[in-house]
Amino acid sequence: MTVKIVPSTAGAPAGKLADAELHFSEGILAGLKLVGFTVWDGRDDRGRGVTFPARQYTVNGERRHYVLLRAAGDAGGTDPLRELILREYAAYEQSFADDRTA
Repeated sequence: MTVKIVPSTAGAPAGKLADAELHFSEGILAGLKLVGFTVWDGRDDRGRGVTFPARQYTVNGERRHYVLLRAAGDAGGTDPLRELILREYAAYEQSFADDRTA
């Protein structure tokens, strides 16, 4: 599996840095990609964050989200994926900075 970073374009919500996709190269998911991850610039010194694919719905006028990819057991089971996406974004950001200085 590889992570593809898709930078945000003009008109993106404030704080949105990029979208991320998971591209599968082996196993039953080979040739497929999972989209819907977003890298955000954190507020209040929380650092950067990643949101997972979710479906939005409304209950009594209140907007809610149903997260489509979640841990099967341990609540921290999504942390390694979140950290991988953040590392890949940092690498993308560094390569972009290197290209600008070259």
